[in-house]
Amino acid sequence: MTEAAHGNTVHIHYTGKFPDGTVFDSSENRDPLTFELGAGQVIPGLDKAMRGMEVGAKKTIEIPAAEAYGPHHPEGIQKVERSQLPAEIQTEVGTQLQATGQDGQTINLTVIEADDTTVTMDANHPLAGKDLVFDVELVSVT
Repeated sequence: MTEAAHGNTVHIHYTGKFPDGTVFDSSENRDPLTFELGAGQVIPGLDKAMRGMEVGAKKTIEIPAAEAYGPHHPEGIQKVERSQLPAEIQTEVGTQLQATGQDGQTINLTVIEADDTTVTMDANHPLAGKDLVFDVELVSVT
């Protein structure tokens, strides 16, 4: 059997869950997720867990927040006056927005609170600070 190793491209089917069993993502009804081991294309805990796995094998991986999307940083939450936003911007809770930082980088934001005068946005990844569980199946290695 072929084992996954650093530098290989792996193709996996997965279901991502929280420790309570709530599913947040799955490759069901999609093509397998494809990534190169060691290239930083997926969260570190998933990348590490795939090494040594044989094609056709299935396993459940528990990934602490530190090896997933990292901690939730309170400084990533910003409250702005609604008047500072363009009128056409949707500000319902859960809306995903993008802004450009002073360095020219794109910043992804999620509206987490909104009232008549202010909008609170979170620049943290939605899964930051969360432990994750993945059920994975190694479909192939190239």
